[in-house]
Amino acid sequence: QVQLVESGGGSVQVGGSLRLSCAASGYTASSGCMGWFRQRAGVVGNKREAIAASDTTGRTIATDSAKARFTIHRAKAKNSLYLQMSNLNSEDTGTYYCAAATVDFTLAYPHGMNYWGNGTLVTIST
Repeated sequence: QVQLVESGGGSVQVGGSLRLSCAASGYTASSGCMGWFRQRAGVVGNKREAIAASDTTGRTIATDSAKARFTIHRAKAKNSLYLQMSNLNSEDTGTYYCAAATVDFTLAYPHGMNYWGNGTLVTIST
């Protein structure tokens, strides 16, 4: 059974930084991608937004807005995924989710992820 557990969320002030972590267990997809998503209040449809993803070779993909302030890193040996976020603003407030797929991100990201964590809450205060 695959489990993804996020950590590292919390409350920081505008301009601050956070590093989110995702620990995967039971996940053995040798070529699968892992990624970060978020859900924010006020977003139409309350849908989860894709942020970035990484495959097992170190290739990454990210939205244009994420590239400016967020960095995704995957530690394959540790079966872990990280998201370094900097210069945070109030619009970054939300629940951040880790997700994993059994195939490469060209096939799975963002709409074909197979497994999801329960999320970690990030709150940016002024």
